[in-house]
Amino acid sequence: MPASPLLIGSRGSPLALWQAEHVRALLLDAHGPDGPKVELKVITTSGDRIQDQPLRELGGKGLFTKEIDAALLRGDIALAVHSMKDLPTELPEGTCIAAVLPRHEVRDAFISHEAGSLEALPAGAVVGTASLRRQAQVRRIRPDLRVTDFRGNVETRLRKLERGEADATLLSMAGLDRLGLADRATAVLSTDHMLPAVAQGAIGVACRSDDAETRALLAPLNDPAAETSVACERAFLTKLDGSCRTPIAGLAEIADGALRFRGMILTPDGGEWHEIEMTGKAEDAWRIGQDAGDDLLTRAGPQFLAKLG
Repeated sequence: MPASPLLIGSRGSPLALWQAEHVRALLLDAHGPDGPKVELKVITTSGDRIQDQPLRELGGKGLFTKEIDAALLRGDIALAVHSMKDLPTELPEGTCIAAVLPRHEVRDAFISHEAGSLEALPAGAVVGTASLRRQAQVRRIRPDLRVTDFRGNVETRLRKLERGEADATLLSMAGLDRLGLADRATAVLSTDHMLPAVAQGAIGVACRSDDAETRALLAPLNDPAAETSVACERAFLTKLDGSCRTPIAGLAEIADGALRFRGMILTPDGGEWHEIEMTGKAEDAWRIGQDAGDDLLTRAGPQFLAKLG
């Protein structure tokens, strides 16, 4: 009797399925014909079902992972593929991230039929984005623009833009690349101009903590540099108790064993913001992220997060 297939749990959006199929291909390539048979199982999450309300009003990031986490813990699936930026700071007990894939593009894309850049948009133009981080940074850069919530997967948001529901939108360049839609980007924003979300562009693979066999299968997929940079950024987010109600950005970059971290926290209206930059050894990534969070909280003052609640 053939062994049961290794089931990958995934959301059903085109981007989520691309990521799951990518992990499937990597597993098959890593383990060859004698490796496990790998199949996908689509799981609809609360975040997928609720499209008419801002996520921050409904519980935030966990809305895209709760049902998948439950399936993982029940044993219905062996592993789950996530955009790391969608994961809550604390994983459900009994689960772990067994692999972080090589990280590619971290920047945001500006997309518009009205202007070639955010700066070139006319006063009063509408920018649609569901990301509180992007909303706050747009308002910081261009307080004269109107910002509106823009829910849906990548293709849905692009269709909304085509219908004229906004004059511009911002999307992850990594997502556009993975869907073959990179040519839809009007401009790619430098990280000096628009600091990305924590773990943007990174794909993580979760499994049960006690599932040694699956962890061993996933080990060849892990990229140490991506794992380290994401750990630094998530340590920063954890220290700030980040949620979908808090505009937080952070990016760790590693070169020749040295790590450079930049972080930012803003009010939703973009009127107040605080920035931090720290450097150190890559092996100290988690501590650097934690220290950066502590330092930024000191700069912002004890009431900064409280008034965002």
